[in-house]
Amino acid sequence: MGQEFLSLLQLETKRLLWLIGITFAVILTFQYLEFPYGTVLVSLFSADKIPTPGSSTFKSSDVPSKSKLVSNVTVFNPANFTVDHVFEIANKTLIFGENETIPRTSFVLEPERTSNISLGFGGSNQSSTVESIMRPDRKSETQQAEDPGPCSFNKTIGLSFSANRFQEHNVSSSEQKSETPYASSTNVSTDITTAVLSNDSTVSLFQKDNITNSMKEESVSSSLKDAKVSVPTENKDYHTPIPEVTIVFEMNKLLLQSHASYRSMRPRWFEAVDEELLHTRSEIENAPIVKKDPNFYGPIYHNVSMFKRSYELMEETLKVYVYTEGAKPILHSPFLTGLYASEGWFMKQMEANDRFVTKDPKKAHLFYLPFSSRMLEEALYVQGSHNHKNLVQYLHNYVEMISGKYTFWNRTGGADHFLVGCHDWAPGETKVDMAKCIRALCNADVKEGFVFGKDASLPETYVRNAQIPTKDFGGNSASKRTTLAFFAGSMHGYVRPILLQHWENKDPDMKIFGRLPKSKGNKNYIQYMKTSKYCICAKGYEVNSPRVVEAIFYECVPVIISDNFVPPFFEVLNWESFAVIVLEKDIPNLKNILLSIPEKEYLRLQMRVKKVQHHFLWHKNPVRYDIFHMILHSIWYNRIFSAPTR
Repeated sequence: MGQEFLSLLQLETKRLLWLIGITFAVILTFQYLEFPYGTVLVSLFSADKIPTPGSSTFKSSDVPSKSKLVSNVTVFNPANFTVDHVFEIANKTLIFGENETIPRTSFVLEPERTSNISLGFGGSNQSSTVESIMRPDRKSETQQAEDPGPCSFNKTIGLSFSANRFQEHNVSSSEQKSETPYASSTNVSTDITTAVLSNDSTVSLFQKDNITNSMKEESVSSSLKDAKVSVPTENKDYHTPIPEVTIVFEMNKLLLQSHASYRSMRPRWFEAVDEELLHTRSEIENAPIVKKDPNFYGPIYHNVSMFKRSYELMEETLKVYVYTEGAKPILHSPFLTGLYASEGWFMKQMEANDRFVTKDPKKAHLFYLPFSSRMLEEALYVQGSHNHKNLVQYLHNYVEMISGKYTFWNRTGGADHFLVGCHDWAPGETKVDMAKCIRALCNADVKEGFVFGKDASLPETYVRNAQIPTKDFGGNSASKRTTLAFFAGSMHGYVRPILLQHWENKDPDMKIFGRLPKSKGNKNYIQYMKTSKYCICAKGYEVNSPRVVEAIFYECVPVIISDNFVPPFFEVLNWESFAVIVLEKDIPNLKNILLSIPEKEYLRLQMRVKKVQHHFLWHKNPVRYDIFHMILHSIWYNRIFSAPTR
């Protein structure tokens, strides 16, 4: 009996061992052959495969294709994830962390310019110094200019269709090369580099607001929701993903796309002025071909025929209603000298204009909100507070008052209203209550909510003499310009220190300085501009710089170094025909770029600078085609092409 029991026990033990072995074999089969639900068993075998908080429990085969993991951040296929949001999340995660340890560096400010450290509403001043610019290496792309004769050189230097990548500062240069070029503006590379911050300011008012919101939110979805505030909502589907660096060639495409697809809010009821706008658009699109006109030099325009017809129709048709409400100094107080004079001169000449201003708002095609972004900062900003809520609240109250007193704002949601703001903070201050308005901004930055087809780029003009705004106008002839390139200015932002690092006191042909010693009437600075072939227009805290207009004023070919800057009067002017645009990443190669321009081509560029000059001059009394009329035309043109049909 005992012998039989022992035999039975041994048999059952063998069966149990076989059962355990078969079970483990099945588990191993599921695990390594990737059968469905295989990941459920992952924790039985490998601790390094255990899903961690925030990571997916699925394996790489389940991740969307074309995704790439860089610095522990996964960027998915743009088809499934909006690129703007990718940039937003990445910048918040890698750059604007609360435990920022990068040291600060302070620099001297320019005369009459306060420190435009663009901060968020109620945000803290987090400054950082960036040691280097990390941009993807790309071959340049050129676009031929409209010109009667052949032209071997022109257009943007070192054009890049690559988005930046998320990178640490110690990543090798070989790892920084992007892998997938853009096929079009909608196919965006998933290989992205971190954005670069300025030396003395962190982020813009527009960007900081989104960053502050994201710090308060824990989930990615809510951060994405906040990021959408920057764009008017009337036509969400017309926006295309914006790469880290948007070159001028791409800006032209975005503008054309916006004209075809962007429409402002549909009026709650139609007026005769709406029909006039639609008729005007048809007239412009079918403009008679201009073969020769003494007032226009064709190559400096995108389409001289359309511009000529549009300008004529503006003179014949346009009526602007100027609101008289509001107290000084923020409203109705022109600021006529200094860095932000553009908004003041426009306000002065618009309010005094008899040709375009109408007292009957029912006849108006446009409504002007005559406030000064500079005076708003002067009157309300508390120095050192880093809080802009009261500035934004003031504009909110102003809009509430206008919309409560009149029906015109409510008819279009403000889409037929416009503002002119040159202060660096204007984009952030107007992006909420005035988001649907046409905004003419000096800080015309693709990355800060500039909307092609709606917003206009306002020229930043440094006016030194309000009585004679054209004083010292002009410069030496091309043959008497002995300096290859000139720049002087305070160390605002991250680009200028890099410019000086590579070129200050390095080459006698490159007159690259910091801030020049003071001289009466700033004659040293002006003399350099008058005697240089190329004037370097490097961005400061923001993308805009008064040097762009100063170079044209003194007949020096402007060299714009400011990624994502939308040049003034972009709707009309072909900037690549009279200016050189260099990517920030190409600063070390700046001299070679300029020397590669043949002398014949330089003479052509300088001649065109003279041809375009009259569009950038202020006069005490406005003159046809001058800067006042060009600003008004940009606003008028954008309103025509954004007006909805019935």
